[in-house]
Amino acid sequence: MDAFYASVEQMDNPELRGKPIAVGGSEMRGVVSAASYEARKFGVRSAISGVLAKKYCPELIFVPPRFDRYKEISAQIHKIFRDYTDLVEPLSLDEAYLDVTQNKKGNPSASLLAQEIRNRIFNEVGLTASAGISVNKFVAKIASDFNKPNGQKTVTPEEIIPFLEVLPIRKFYGVGKVTTEKMYQLGIFTGLELKNKSLEFLEKHFGKSGNYYYHVVRGIHNSEVKSSRIAKSVAAEHTFEVNLSSEIFMLEQLELIANSLERRLKRYNVSGKTVTLKIKYSDFSQQTRSKTLPYFIDDKGLILENVKELLFQEKMKDSVRLLGISMSNLNTEVKKAVVVQLKFDF
Repeated sequence: MDAFYASVEQMDNPELRGKPIAVGGSEMRGVVSAASYEARKFGVRSAISGVLAKKYCPELIFVPPRFDRYKEISAQIHKIFRDYTDLVEPLSLDEAYLDVTQNKKGNPSASLLAQEIRNRIFNEVGLTASAGISVNKFVAKIASDFNKPNGQKTVTPEEIIPFLEVLPIRKFYGVGKVTTEKMYQLGIFTGLELKNKSLEFLEKHFGKSGNYYYHVVRGIHNSEVKSSRIAKSVAAEHTFEVNLSSEIFMLEQLELIANSLERRLKRYNVSGKTVTLKIKYSDFSQQTRSKTLPYFIDDKGLILENVKELLFQEKMKDSVRLLGISMSNLNTEVKKAVVVQLKFDF
């Protein structure tokens, strides 16, 4: 989807159309979750602070996120996907892989199917989408960004190697900012320069990821489209308008976050063994503290009990601007794990 959260807000509120908006954050605090294309022209993008976003674009309008609405729209879009194939692998609310090798329309052209799906999303939902079409997920993912917004790109088998050779290394899916800088230092700026490096060289400098880079630059990516993705963790967090400097105030906020996390765990019908407390300080440095239990939990009281222990594990080094709790090491079986009750009253 094109600028999904921001596009939903502009669709629902005509007064926001054509204007630079940021979903999430504020001009004083918080982090931008999504930016409209009008805002992106000024350098506003997701994951930057609201303060910096406002500096880039003084006319920026901040809009609070409405995740229930985004999930509602996402469900409509996924319903359209499943009219074409059951092999749909969601990446997020606004992105998915579709394997249309065998499809319900009997159409041998993936490019025509992508165009039809995009047209239906526009006509039935009211939003634009972009698509990448190729023989594997890696190349299709990269291609999906080429003609945004409201476009698509097909990379045929014979085009894959030439396509990847001229591609800037920063556009390779799976090559983040830190890895990009490291590759630059090694003289790797394009796919061709990456392809010219031996497997031994890449594994020496990038460990296990070196094997991945060696193969994908040659168009080899054998990961199948999986119709169900198992979550590795479930989390909830909150950025505060005013920094917290007292553990008492932090505990009040952590109780609210634990409530939210419990709802999410129950919604996904999972429990977890590992509790992690995330702390972001006023200087933007970040710390995590974790504890693994011998049993699965999904109860807010038990979650909070363990988070308290983590909170007082060591003294805070500064005031706190964000707190978060996550559960990992999840029970992903169909039958839900039994929550252990630690105390009984008779």
